[in-house]
Amino acid sequence: MKQRFTASVLLCAGMACHLVWAEKTVDMQFRGTLIEPPPCTINDDGIIDVNFGDRVGINKVDGANYRQSIGYRIRCEPGIGKWDMLLSLTGNAATFDEAAVQTNRRYLGIRIYQNAQPFKVGSALPIDPAKPPVLEAVPVGKSGETLTEGAFEATATLRADYQ
Repeated sequence: MKQRFTASVLLCAGMACHLVWAEKTVDMQFRGTLIEPPPCTINDDGIIDVNFGDRVGINKVDGANYRQSIGYRIRCEPGIGKWDMLLSLTGNAATFDEAAVQTNRRYLGIRIYQNAQPFKVGSALPIDPAKPPVLEAVPVGKSGETLTEGAFEATATLRADYQ
């Protein structure tokens, strides 16, 4: 019995020594360079103006008539590697259409499309700054409501952010 106990103690001690001897340490180094994203602008930091004109018919506002392209461009400093970018649309969404910016006229909004799909106000989408999506705007009215005559306007912000 005493020999078994001694053999067990020696065996355990030998395993512990083996574990201690097998322990090695290796240093790790981490390196990198932090850089600012390249400077980019939308429309050279100017206003994007979409003018529907003075003859938008109250009874013709249907979400299809008067659809216009939103002319904009994104310019980034050349020669810097590819960066992931998000394009976002912010503003006051119309209560009746989450892809429409509310105008100053009751029941009238301006729906925004990106590549023929509704662009929800308050959302962002990944883009390639070299090939930004086609944006369009179209007046829309709240279903079942009557629009009233008068000038209208709406404001939203188009923003490009690096990820």
